[in-house]
Amino acid sequence: MRTTDRLLLRPYRDEDRPAFAAMNADPEVMKYLGGEPLTREQSDEITAGANQRYVAESIGFLAVERRSDGAFLGACGLMRPDEWFPGEIEVGWRLAREYWGHGYATEAAISWLDHAFRERSDPRVIAVADTPNLNSIAVMKRLGMTFDHETELVEDGVPFDATIYSITREAWLSRER
Repeated sequence: MRTTDRLLLRPYRDEDRPAFAAMNADPEVMKYLGGEPLTREQSDEITAGANQRYVAESIGFLAVERRSDGAFLGACGLMRPDEWFPGEIEVGWRLAREYWGHGYATEAAISWLDHAFRERSDPRVIAVADTPNLNSIAVMKRLGMTFDHETELVEDGVPFDATIYSITREAWLSRER
């Protein structure tokens, strides 16, 4: 579990599952995440897998809760994108639409990058966005990440153009706070 000024980053609870599923069923939220809304079952599998990974490895795509009122905002965390980039660590985020534009994704990702570089000593972290997803790319830039490369990736048999940003441990630790 991690905290920031406004957020609690934690494993999923059973009561998070309906809100997580509703977020994943929103076509606007999923527009750049494979394009297809997820079923409740798919969402529940994500929460279960994320919690297991967190216990096993201290990383995972975990719940983001607003501390002031306990609202479930979405998910953020560190993952292993082994399907596309074996050996890398990726930071990612997904928030319910009503919480976009408030800096929550950046705030949560900063905490996870601190975890990656200060506690885990990972050498580098990447972030992957569907190339037209300018909002996610803007978050990457706010995090101090720099353009790494573009490539075509395939998810569930569907190719998409991806833009990858990265930051090294050295760059993260040397940046002004």
